[in-house]
Amino acid sequence: MTRKTAAAKTQTRKAPSMKIKKGDRVVVIAGKDNGREGTVIAAYPGKQKLLVEGVNMIKKNTKVDYQGRRGLRDSKEGGIIHQEALIHVSNVALIDPESKKPARAGYRVTEDDEKVRVTRPGGKDI
Repeated sequence: MTRKTAAAKTQTRKAPSMKIKKGDRVVVIAGKDNGREGTVIAAYPGKQKLLVEGVNMIKKNTKVDYQGRRGLRDSKEGGIIHQEALIHVSNVALIDPESKKPARAGYRVTEDDEKVRVTRPGGKDI
């Protein structure tokens, strides 16, 4: 039986890649917001999560911040704010720009050795 060294334990793993990127139009296929569409605001490949505009809305209680940003005295309003929460990438599907229907994403390599995202099974470029 082999023992892991300290270096092997602390070695960081490469984040798995996601086929959905920032700016893509997606539709929710599972969960409480099933069927809702939105644009990806941010992608976090390490967590395998996305921030989608208008999807998975939460209420957040904020305190009044008299300090303000960079020491400015314009007080930030306190109270309840509505904002988006992260959603797992497996719960959304990419929307095909032409047919406007949910599609899977894949890759193909061009003659110039560039990876291009395509829809599956249609094979059209995204």
